[in-house]
Amino acid sequence: MSAVEFYMSGESLHPIDMVETLAEHHAWDFDRMNEDQIAMAVEGQWRTYSVTLALDPHENMLRLVCTFEMDPPQATMAALYETLNRANDMVWSGAFSFWDSQRLMVWRYGLLLSEDQPAGIDQIERMIRSAILAAERFYPAFQLVAWADHNPDDALRMALAEAVGRA
Repeated sequence: MSAVEFYMSGESLHPIDMVETLAEHHAWDFDRMNEDQIAMAVEGQWRTYSVTLALDPHENMLRLVCTFEMDPPQATMAALYETLNRANDMVWSGAFSFWDSQRLMVWRYGLLLSEDQPAGIDQIERMIRSAILAAERFYPAFQLVAWADHNPDDALRMALAEAVGRA
């Protein structure tokens, strides 16, 4: 069953209400922090990601922040930042950054909303899924650079290589 079928829509709904319904539907742990913000834990292949969505009514924007802890050695930070820049060149929506003070890897995305055409539940679900997919896609490269002493080019090639054949 799709999220659209699951969620009965009639009138324009608050985007965070839709996110809460998605979290319930997918059995994600969540905390509705206030009317305009929700935080969730979404299980991925590599780790559990913290996903926060917040509505900024002044800018009419739905902001998504997907984070995971990462405490790379200081000696690898320059290579990690280079890897982040190269990863950002490979994606068209959102961007990675590293919040050094919190030791968090971050994927950020902002969806500009229209007064006439508010975001739909499928669009919001796609935002969340694409954030998790980006984190999952590049997580191995970040790990290879931070802890296995790979250079950014090799780490990205190895992490993004498609498996061929069968085991």
